[in-house]
Amino acid sequence: MKSKLLLLSFICMLIGCKKKDENIPTYSKGNLTILTDESFKSVTQALTEGYMINYPDTHIKVETKKEDLGFLDLLNNKAKLIVMSRSLSKDEIKAYEEKVDLKYMPARFAADAVVFVVPKNSSKTKITMDEIKNGLTSEDKNFIFDGTNSSNLNFVAEKLQRQPRDLKFSIISGNQNIIEQLDQYPDKIGVIGLNTFSRPYDKTSEKLRELVKILPVEDSGKEYYPDADGLREMKYPFTRVLYFLTSEGNFSIANGFIRYSCTQLGQMIVQKEGLQPYNLYKREVQMR
Repeated sequence: MKSKLLLLSFICMLIGCKKKDENIPTYSKGNLTILTDESFKSVTQALTEGYMINYPDTHIKVETKKEDLGFLDLLNNKAKLIVMSRSLSKDEIKAYEEKVDLKYMPARFAADAVVFVVPKNSSKTKITMDEIKNGLTSEDKNFIFDGTNSSNLNFVAEKLQRQPRDLKFSIISGNQNIIEQLDQYPDKIGVIGLNTFSRPYDKTSEKLRELVKILPVEDSGKEYYPDADGLREMKYPFTRVLYFLTSEGNFSIANGFIRYSCTQLGQMIVQKEGLQPYNLYKREVQMR
């Protein structure tokens, strides 16, 4: 009788442990919210959809938040995974390693770009680095950004070795809104993220591309375009590398998603978004 009770207790314990384990998130099961700037929401959303197809028991939500605010949420344990484009300062890296208690290891997954656009009927055909530098210190405020604390503003300021607060510019909230409203301001230049309309066969992207033209950037007498070659070789001056930062110390859903995004399958999704995959994979064809 005693042995039967012990066996029954052991079975109950196993069942209880199994039920408990089922509630523990893993890379293939659980919920996750990713914070991303609106400028590269499209590629982030595409990667989450691919991940959830491969792991149907995962539920990933993408929320848009200004880049700097998303980083603060990560430090304050309000987010487990964020997408970044600008480089962190030494103080920010130190704060990350102290608060999150992880080594700073950015997981790079795509090359995107900040691009300068004008209406399709504009006579302007290019923009020089001097025009950009001088224009962003002019009271005319001829450059339109999607807001303060945005990834586009942060990245341009970083490239010009200036603080965002020192730049002078106009604001229209949202990359898509800049494109759609730019013809109302014929003397202005929109500054947006390439991923806003980089998807080759997306209907919305196609309509947005019909409204504006991207200006090549001239530097030292040579023009550079944010095309595949310009991004892959990082010759286009405002090429930026997107990367993930996480506060997850174990291999659960956040780190599982990072690994997926950096594998060949994830990089194919990046390419279909019209961006440059960061991790290049050789394509091998076997002939028989």
